[in-house]
Amino acid sequence: MTDDTRSISGQCLCGAVTFKADAAQRHVAACHCAMCRRWAGGGPFMAVNCGTDINFENAIADGDNIGVFRSSEWAERGFCKACGTSLFYRLVDAGVYYVPVGLLEDQSGEELNLQIFIDEKPAFYELAGDIPAMTGEEVFAEFADETD
Repeated sequence: MTDDTRSISGQCLCGAVTFKADAAQRHVAACHCAMCRRWAGGGPFMAVNCGTDINFENAIADGDNIGVFRSSEWAERGFCKACGTSLFYRLVDAGVYYVPVGLLEDQSGEELNLQIFIDEKPAFYELAGDIPAMTGEEVFAEFADETD
């Protein structure tokens, strides 16, 4: 762990899936792409980068409560099969997990520090503050290594 990371834990809405990550970043990113907005229910997907070291557990012992949907060539999205809660966005090749900030047991100390796919953000909402923003093209250029 570094000064920019911390241990986190959280769960889905019904508690069927819990998770822990020991080196989650302290920063929250908001994705405005059409796919994330649909997945998040209309607003931006706000997530914490947990890196590759995250442990998901099924709190209900009768089976695997984590469903996975391959949403693109480079990413998949996890959800709770019991309640439908969005659990993670994962870059497949890099193995990096992004967890919705709303699932965290302790959200204190989190800071929104990046907006991505700002060129796809609809006009009906605006996030407050001077938050760095990247277009989709800029995102793909900067993170190309993680999506290959």
